[in-house]
Amino acid sequence: MTLVLAILLALFVLPTDWGIAAVAAATVWEVAQTVGGMWWSTRRRAQVGAEALAGESARVVRRCDPLGTVSVRGELWRARCEGGAETGELVRIRGLDGLTLLVERDDGAAPRPRGPRA
Repeated sequence: MTLVLAILLALFVLPTDWGIAAVAAATVWEVAQTVGGMWWSTRRRAQVGAEALAGESARVVRRCDPLGTVSVRGELWRARCEGGAETGELVRIRGLDGLTLLVERDDGAAPRPRGPRA
C-alpha cells in the first residue's frame, strides 16, 4: 500500500527528484515489511494436533479408572490414567495412544471446585 501511494505521489504531486526518493523509500519499506513478516511467521514450528497437547493440564470430566474423559482446551478427550483420577481433578497429559490421551495425576494442583461459578 505504501509503495502504491508513493508511486501516485511521484506521478501526480511531487517533483521528479522527490518522487524518485519517495518511491525508493517506499520500496525499501515494503521489502523490509515482507522480509520481517516472513521471519516472524517462521520463528518456530506450528504446534497443532493432538501431539501438541503433551505437557498440558486437563480437567477430569468423567472418573478415570483407568479409562475416563478429560477436558482440555475446551475439547473432551478419552483418557487413560493408570493411577486413577476423580472428577474435577487436574491431570497432566504425557502422551497419546491412538485417540486416547495418556494422563497422570497432577499432584501439584488442587482440584477445581464444582458447582456454578460466582
